Amino acid sequence: MTDHPESTVPAAEPVIPAPGTDVAPTAPAHASQAPAPYAAVPPAPYAHPAAAGSPGKIRGTGMCIFLAIITFGIYALVWYYSTHDEMKRHSGQGIGGGLALLLAILVGIVMPYLNSSEVGGLYERAGMRKPVSGATGLWYFPGMFILVGPLVWFIKTNGALNAYWRAQGVR
Repeated sequence: MTDHPESTVPAAEPVIPAPGTDVAPTAPAHASQAPAPYAAVPPAPYAHPAAAGSPGKIRGTGMCIFLAIITFGIYALVWYYSTHDEMKRHSGQGIGGGLALLLAILVGIVMPYLNSSEVGGLYERAGMRKPVSGATGLWYFPGMFILVGPLVWFIKTNGALNAYWRAQGVR
């Protein structure tokens, strides 16, 4: 059996203070000195990827409401498809137009929450304060019981989306 130099060096014991003193126990001098490759590295800050795709189209809120009324809600499906498709092409994230249309037809009640959430996500990824979120969908339901709730939801969400596209240079 051979002796290794590392095994012959006794480990330094931590110094434990006497009871009733305010001195904290100290670790051995060599324990806090990690070699350079193992030194703590601060984590990199989280960065959102920059939007790479083309921005979407600005849609007049009053005109969208008018078209939804005269088409008996069919324009609302077009609006969901178009806005989600543009957001997906712009940011590379989200559900996209096809899935948005399918959800709007099958379970339309989720769309106000999902749409507002994705619009807020555009702002968040751009490093801006998000003016709408999934909670904005509460204006739609149960807000529909005060009759003006869906209008408030649409004005807030479409307005935020239009403001985002303007910030991206769309006129």
